[in-house]
Amino acid sequence: MRKEVKLVFGPGKEIDLAVDASEVLSFEASRQWLDEQFVRLGCEPMRGSGKVLVADKILSVAAAAGLEGFQDAAFALDYARAASGALSKALLRIDIPKHTLSY
Repeated sequence: MRKEVKLVFGPGKEIDLAVDASEVLSFEASRQWLDEQFVRLGCEPMRGSGKVLVADKILSVAAAAGLEGFQDAAFALDYARAASGALSKALLRIDIPKHTLSY
């Protein structure tokens, strides 16, 4: 079974990523990878309380990496593996301009 991640950066700026279910990271490994990228990319908490939800990390990492960051095939694959593993969903849609994540 395949897991799909669709990233929307704006009109006509979309990336479709697919990963085999056997390659999806575990929840803990997904969380660790997202934590590392969140720090590496200099992301800031979205909420005034400072609490950062997994969905916030998925959105923030994608926004910080930008369309250019996803041109790196290894990063794109790791992102798809982590995002799919963190939420355990077959299809994710991450809309950066709208700050939404749906499945």
